Amino acid sequence: MAIFSRITDIINANINALLERAEDPEKMIRLMIQEMEGTLVEVRSQLVRTMADRREIERKIECLDTNGRYWEDKAAFALGKGREDLAKSALLVKRKLEDQATLLREELELIEESLARHNEDLAKLQAKIDEAKARKSSIELRMTTAKDRVRVKHALHDDRIEEALNRYGSLERRIDELEAGAEVYDMGKAKTLEQEFAELEAEADVAEDLARLKARVAAGGRD
Repeated sequence: MAIFSRITDIINANINALLERAEDPEKMIRLMIQEMEGTLVEVRSQLVRTMADRREIERKIECLDTNGRYWEDKAAFALGKGREDLAKSALLVKRKLEDQATLLREELELIEESLARHNEDLAKLQAKIDEAKARKSSIELRMTTAKDRVRVKHALHDDRIEEALNRYGSLERRIDELEAGAEVYDMGKAKTLEQEFAELEAEADVAEDLARLKARVAAGGRD
């Protein structure tokens, strides 16, 4: 599955937009990274070949320059010996060597421009890969969180938990019934003589407290 057709597609790609349209974002981001890294390998391989071409041309230029100086020296030697004809022939060879060197230097300039573009593409491509990997980590984290939430939801609806909650509810109900039974047991029973005297004494104490309070209020009112 080819997502990108060329390196410019990768560099200009909107990763988030592509993932939003994908049916399986997790699979899509893996394929994107795989294709990007494959393209990165191709660009680096091309860069290696271009750098090798540059070194070869530089060696040829150096050789041509060396030969040009050689024939210039030969022309000077021939002139010194009065052989102007030989000097002209030597200078003609030198001129041809210089022309070849000029063409190679023009080619070298093109290679330098190509290397600069490759270097920029490498940087942009690596940045895009880093962006995709960061997005992949985010997607994996969201997927893990979602799966954990599903497991929790499933656990909350587990019949065993529901049974345990029901048992707890039954236990509370049983305790309520026992406490109510104790209260009912006391209801309707005749009061003992001691209980009646205790209530009478309590009523007397309350009556005394009430009388004292009335007296204090009355005294305060006279002030």
